[in-house]
Amino acid sequence: MSYNNILSKVTNSINTIIINRPNKLNALNKETIKELHKAFKAAEEDSEVKVIIVTGSGEKAFVAGADISEFADFDVKEGKKLSAKGHDILFDFVENLSKPVIAAVNGFALGGGLELAMACHFRVASDNAKMGLPEVSLGVIPGYGGTQRLPNLVGKGRAMEMIMTAGMIDANQALTYGLVNHVTTQEELIPLCTKLATKITNNSSVAISAAIRAINANYTDGINGFDIEIKEFGNCFGTEDFVEGTTAFLEKRKANFPGK
Repeated sequence: MSYNNILSKVTNSINTIIINRPNKLNALNKETIKELHKAFKAAEEDSEVKVIIVTGSGEKAFVAGADISEFADFDVKEGKKLSAKGHDILFDFVENLSKPVIAAVNGFALGGGLELAMACHFRVASDNAKMGLPEVSLGVIPGYGGTQRLPNLVGKGRAMEMIMTAGMIDANQALTYGLVNHVTTQEELIPLCTKLATKITNNSSVAISAAIRAINANYTDGINGFDIEIKEFGNCFGTEDFVEGTTAFLEKRKANFPGK
């Protein structure tokens, strides 16, 4: 599949997706959002892929926000449609993928860029990364999940401060806040993400998908996460991966999960 604004490659069951608009600091425009949807959907449907890493091209930016020129003249109806469609085809879509998505934050992650990183299952940052939601400085609020996911990750007070001041935090502060899991050098960012992804590929993809659903359920209104955990836990007992995993453990050998 060919793209204009992103690159996608699969190596050793890891699909690396690179947002490739360096002259725009990888800003998200409509076309890029659509292409990301296609790439994530293709990865979800590819039986070879077990983990996805998403990052930005170059060393300056993961994604430095949205392409403001595309919506500066929108009215209320168009603004609501823009947000709703973005949630549907990219941000909520990524969060609910059955395969783990790691955000390799390699520089600025602002506005829609930070919102994309937060939609991923976890984040690793380079030590030059800067993160923030500057939307209120433009007279608008984060519209791709920022007001919801940021408080879940860093707490209500810190999220309020970050959104209200429209300021940026650096990688080490993001680590302290719990916004990212690890901070490393620019050179070691992709190698570290690949190392983490490889560890994930050694485990049951079926169980990992169940874990994603159970964890996400706790953050879904009207859903009892404990009930979903019980359901998903029970379902695991009917899988080939469970048989292989428990048999390998008892036989004191490494499991070779069929992914079924």
